[in-house]
Amino acid sequence: MDKIQYRGTGRRKKSIAQVRLLPGNGKFTVNGKDIEEYFDYETLRTVAKEPLELTETLGSFDVIVKVIGGGYSGQAGAVRHAVARALLEVDPEYRADLKKAGYLTRDPRMKERKKYGLKKARRSPQFSKR
Repeated sequence: MDKIQYRGTGRRKKSIAQVRLLPGNGKFTVNGKDIEEYFDYETLRTVAKEPLELTETLGSFDVIVKVIGGGYSGQAGAVRHAVARALLEVDPEYRADLKKAGYLTRDPRMKERKKYGLKKARRSPQFSKR
């Protein structure tokens, strides 16, 4: 007996999130921990749940997330992207709303590489006249 599950993969900066949506009562798990435990800040929890709130499916799916790489902010963005993609498998009619909100677009901004002769990507060494 196979349970119905919907999958989605999302990316942001260096983070990659894999999401499974299972019909349930709204339990949200990230890397084996509850979302309240994993993301310390309320804003990050809100970011991760935005696609579910937009489509009004917050209490109808159990969300199981595996996320690796990056920092907490990038991980929350990757989770949002993955949840939005998984919701497309649930019902393709969500596409217009998710696209308008910008949840289906992969954020292309990445860290700029360090250049030689500089301390960081753009920061130059301190200048001294003498």
